[in-house]
Amino acid sequence: MKAISAKAMDVLRQLRGPDTADAVFEATALIVGTVFLLVGFAVAFPVFWGRELAISGPGSIGVFAAIGGAVTAILAFAAGRFAVRPGEIDPTAVRDGFSVPGDRLRWYDLAAIAFAHAAIAYLGWIGIAELLERSFTGAPVFAFPGAVLVAVAFALTAYVSFLSSVALTPVVLSLVLAVFLVVGAFAAMLASSDVDWWRDNLSALGMSSNSASLAFNLTLIIAGIMVTTIARYATAGLPASAPQDRRGRTVVRGGLILMGIFLACVGVFPVDEFFLVHNSVATGMVVVFAVVVVGLPWFLPTIPKVFVAFGWAFVLVIVLLAVFFATGYYNLTAVELIAAVLIFSWIIVFLRTAGSVVSVDGREPVRS
Repeated sequence: MKAISAKAMDVLRQLRGPDTADAVFEATALIVGTVFLLVGFAVAFPVFWGRELAISGPGSIGVFAAIGGAVTAILAFAAGRFAVRPGEIDPTAVRDGFSVPGDRLRWYDLAAIAFAHAAIAYLGWIGIAELLERSFTGAPVFAFPGAVLVAVAFALTAYVSFLSSVALTPVVLSLVLAVFLVVGAFAAMLASSDVDWWRDNLSALGMSSNSASLAFNLTLIIAGIMVTTIARYATAGLPASAPQDRRGRTVVRGGLILMGIFLACVGVFPVDEFFLVHNSVATGMVVVFAVVVVGLPWFLPTIPKVFVAFGWAFVLVIVLLAVFFATGYYNLTAVELIAAVLIFSWIIVFLRTAGSVVSVDGREPVRS
């Protein structure tokens, strides 16, 4: 048995090519994608046999690909996280973008990120199927080509999810967060049982009387967990050679974590059941954002001034939107949508900016 296992590992190493981290991960992602390609075809072909399938709708290849793609995303993501453990290639290499001394991603961080990948895969394939249905109106899909299409969807999902998992960094996660928020919000809007929800506010999507409440609230909760994860690790590499720098970094990290907690609480406490709490945490998130942005040049003196000005401009726009709402020029939904876009755009740009900052004296930043 050991001889067979050793032989299999030798074959796998030959297929993967050179023993460099990037080459191994890229080749392994292709192998993972191939495995899910074969599994997808083996599962889909017997199910589709003897049937003419619709592209989208109940029982269609679109729904099959979406559900299977969500499961595939979770499994491939888990395989990728297993692959970044110290191994034979270089046990001392930092292959996990979230690895800092004494800390690693926690189980609930990984669960939230895996769920985000699954949601993106599910909603993405549903959307593609709807688009193809409208492009090929009334066209049936037979068993063999349908199984091939589903298998390709599984393979592509596995390939992307695996590579995203092994290359997970705060910047990559910020992009996953952005895509997840967009697809989650649009899914909630499309699934809303109240077509006039926008006349009230964005939180109307999360009311218990709305059929979209689960999708909307769950999106906010998962996104809040992801923001707290980003905050802890994105600020770990910022220069902190002096006590003042460490205090400033702690304030920024705490502010981002608090924003994530408030965002999750917006989903936990629907506006129709917890009006006061819901509005308090939603307002608190904006207030914390303003404090962090305005105080950034004092908290983090090494942050580029152009980024500081960028953040101050965002705060001024949000204040202007509040004035427009108070005077009745804008409704609350418009204000909330634009403010949310600005806040999360700032978070994404902050992650990229923080990653480019180095200590002014040329030393490596202190990670903690």
